[in-house]
Amino acid sequence: MTNAILLEREGGLLTLRLNRPDKKNALTRAMYSQLADALQQADSDPGINAILITGSHTCFTAGNDIGDFLQEPPSDLTSPVFQFMRSLLECRKPVIAAVAGAAVGIGTTLLLHCDLVYISVDAKLRMPFVNLGLCPEFGSSLILPRLLGQAKAAELLLLGEGFNGEQAAAWGIATQALPNGEAAFAKAREMALRFDTLPPEAVRISKQLMKAPDRELLRKVVEDEGKLFVQRLRSPEAVAALMGFINRS
Repeated sequence: MTNAILLEREGGLLTLRLNRPDKKNALTRAMYSQLADALQQADSDPGINAILITGSHTCFTAGNDIGDFLQEPPSDLTSPVFQFMRSLLECRKPVIAAVAGAAVGIGTTLLLHCDLVYISVDAKLRMPFVNLGLCPEFGSSLILPRLLGQAKAAELLLLGEGFNGEQAAAWGIATQALPNGEAAFAKAREMALRFDTLPPEAVRISKQLMKAPDRELLRKVVEDEGKLFVQRLRSPEAVAALMGFINRS
């Protein structure tokens, strides 16, 4: 593990903390690999009852590190970003997120796969895939229309409109909106530690039952999106948009 991902153990709780403050916790290939490995190990560790994913009290993640993506873009579904997606999607233990500040791209879509999400009211979420010449990922093209309806999902996915933590909670993307990042983390930690007092097998089976009806469809959608995302990364539209983003940064 590098210092970009910090692992913190507290009782049966494992916290995965994004720790790249100079880059707004933007995610690199190495970070995706570390997150995937940590999730898989935690899922098989009988001493861990819950996993908490967070950033700082002021920033969750700005999404993918565009420079890292352009230097060596994902070539297929074995790439680190997709390994991370599968690890989170298949995790049998409860996953909780504490979110504040920016939650961009996969910083928003990964929340759709967490069991509990506590967020600051002023968090800034956005999925600017189309704006960057790309397409939705991590099952968002399936989950968001079901959750929000086609019209609102189109606003978020086709136009890349942003929204805040209060809206995320009202729409069911987050469990609860809290006054600030510190409060969001405190609440997430409190609720995550409650799993130390609950029968772990009952929790696991209950999560499995909740996820079961859509599991196969969701796996297929994530895979289909991933293949198209890889293709889009090589498209003239995406290359121009991504280079423009870097030049503006």
